[in-house]
Amino acid sequence: MSPYELERAEDMRVEIWSDIACPWCYVGKARFEKALRDFPHRDDIEVVHRSFELDPGRAKDDIQPVITMLTRKYGMSEAQAEAGEDNLGAQAAAEGLDYRTRGRDHGSTFDMHRLLHLAKEQGRQEQLLDQLYRANFAEERSVFGDDERLVELAVAAGLDGEAARAVLADPDAYAAEVRADEREAAQLGASGVPFFVLDRKYGVSGAQPAEVFAQALSQAYGDRAPLTIVDSGDADACGPDGCAVPQH
Repeated sequence: MSPYELERAEDMRVEIWSDIACPWCYVGKARFEKALRDFPHRDDIEVVHRSFELDPGRAKDDIQPVITMLTRKYGMSEAQAEAGEDNLGAQAAAEGLDYRTRGRDHGSTFDMHRLLHLAKEQGRQEQLLDQLYRANFAEERSVFGDDERLVELAVAAGLDGEAARAVLADPDAYAAEVRADEREAAQLGASGVPFFVLDRKYGVSGAQPAEVFAQALSQAYGDRAPLTIVDSGDADACGPDGCAVPQH
């Protein structure tokens, strides 16, 4: 290393825009984590999860079966929707994830994103996101329209139940943070999720194979330039041996 260069002072940040209702976000998170586990500089990577709603503005009480939502929103037949769910179940199983292909429902995820911002402040964001994904895709009890269900999941993630309950009772709590994440996603060109941004230089869209994430991590990390010091050699400064005193 050149005497005029310093090692990187900060971790490389990976930001992931996702939605709890997005099955490919569930699968993509597992694939990214597989790549990160094998990445030699994984201890230098900071992962931050950002909010993105697939169905923004959906009313809290507007809940319907996933199969019904797919047929109405995308014009699929019921058989096509079920085949798609079966395919997603197989993709999830390949990553070691449980996935209920029938009987799930769909609704607003706004309150979940608000809780994720609370969890971020408490250093429990990853834990809560995992709880929400598992509950939505693998467990029988719905996560939609039931504040107490969300409080239970928050507590399981290590959050204070009363703090979570207070956020859910106040529709303005962390609402601005959710909307700010969503505006930023639009500015970055993200029209869908999952969307991964590495060091604010590289974007990876979709639930790519782990190998693609591994390549992106290596490229982004390798392109990080160390700090270059501009020093003419004759400027006064203080160092470990003390401060130079001008001689008159």
